[in-house]
Amino acid sequence: MATLTVPNPVTDQVITALEQAIGKEKVRTDLGARIARTRVPAPFPVHRFAEYMPDVVVLPESAEEVSAVLRIANQFRVPVVPRAGGTGLADGAVPLHKGILLDIKKMNKIIELDLVNRTVTVQPGLNMLKLNEYLAPYGVFYPDDPASYPVSIIGGRIGTSGWSLIGSRYGHTRDLVISLQVVLPTGEIVRLSDGGGAPKVRKASTGYNLKQLFIGTQGTLGVVTEATLELFPKPEAELAAFFGYESFADAYRSTGALSTSGLGTLAAVILFDERKVDYLRRDDEAYIPLPERIKAVVATALYGVEDEVRAAANRLFRLAKETGGEYLGDELSAGDWASRHDRYATPLHGRLPDGTVVPMSWHCEDAAIIYSELPAIKQKWHEITDRYIQKYGIFDNWGMFFYSNNPYKGWGDYLVEIDIGIWEQALNEETWQAWVNLKREITRATLEHQGSISACHGACREGDAEFIPVELGEGGFELMKKIKRLLDPNNILNPSKNYLHLAYVDEEVGA
Repeated sequence: MATLTVPNPVTDQVITALEQAIGKEKVRTDLGARIARTRVPAPFPVHRFAEYMPDVVVLPESAEEVSAVLRIANQFRVPVVPRAGGTGLADGAVPLHKGILLDIKKMNKIIELDLVNRTVTVQPGLNMLKLNEYLAPYGVFYPDDPASYPVSIIGGRIGTSGWSLIGSRYGHTRDLVISLQVVLPTGEIVRLSDGGGAPKVRKASTGYNLKQLFIGTQGTLGVVTEATLELFPKPEAELAAFFGYESFADAYRSTGALSTSGLGTLAAVILFDERKVDYLRRDDEAYIPLPERIKAVVATALYGVEDEVRAAANRLFRLAKETGGEYLGDELSAGDWASRHDRYATPLHGRLPDGTVVPMSWHCEDAAIIYSELPAIKQKWHEITDRYIQKYGIFDNWGMFFYSNNPYKGWGDYLVEIDIGIWEQALNEETWQAWVNLKREITRATLEHQGSISACHGACREGDAEFIPVELGEGGFELMKKIKRLLDPNNILNPSKNYLHLAYVDEEVGA
């Protein structure tokens, strides 16, 4: 018989030890502090809220204090869940086993700006908007640019291996982190980089590339306490150009042509399908109406020095026109692009099958899909979603985006998302299970079409996490489990995420 090793509950003895280690003012047990850190924007079983509330919140300000918290957690074998901005869409910061919620937002200092070597070293609780406001007078910027940019925290981006709207030009989070300081689950503080130990060297071959091992692990292997990041010259020119198409097929072919154009300043290519355009027409108050003949949209962005962007723009507009695109104008292009990455707003309402408007939470299921499979995935995901909408009546289909995904080149795989509204107030055990099953079907379709479960959010939730062993294969997942158990022998750091609870299943001899 298999037995599962699970963490212990937090006791008064644990709370006293935490207060003595980092100070009573940094240890919160009040209901408000705990409720505020129970969930993230991802769909949530609100009828079971109390099951996921942490027992205690800690707010460390240094690597040494993080180390003290983890040593105490190991001593008493209680779970610790790191949390940054709490804007993630994959439940990485949800405390599945309650325990200690380690909030890093007080660790928000800029440690060093090195303009000669183009690096900045920061603590992980720093907001990226605030970082770039600090950098602006120096003519440089940190180009990690998610949809949640104004509220996104650097530590959370590292924990999810975040995707950037302008990643084709500058790379994504994994490409922009030079080195990390990490506190391991047992409390050791280590410095990790790209094959070496020098914190500002981008490429070395001295040892293993341990840095990447800790990017995108959802806080299951360590807590990042410091990061040295790449800086780029602030672009002289930015051009956003949106093109309308009379069919999804035409827009899809144009996306391929634009992505493989070889334009070095091309920062993004984003395809809106028919359902997304329909949703914007009916529900987005900030949307500029388009002619009914427009069924799909391709959004592009160029970043760079002025001479390069001007020349690239001529080629971009010519390619779009040759593939059936109609320029949608400066107002829509510049305005929508600015709203897409300069603010963070989520829809607050959706529609039931009968057209009734109700308050809804927004969620997007994301996957990494190769270009050739985009049309098939679009059809399957919509078919799945629409079936659940008709059966359960608490979901709304808000359409799909397809984003160029590969850094430094537009072609290759795409981040694909379907946006779904969920009437959370109507959730119960039956409808919550329906949501999980919907995600499960989307995940199966992704794997059937040579895709990866997630391009940026991660796979921490029921409905997708159980497919991690399927995607990685027996050998790959076994290696993940060995690494987790080696670094976190007592299973205290973000337990049960990424399906890694299986690393702690022991077979009882003779049972």
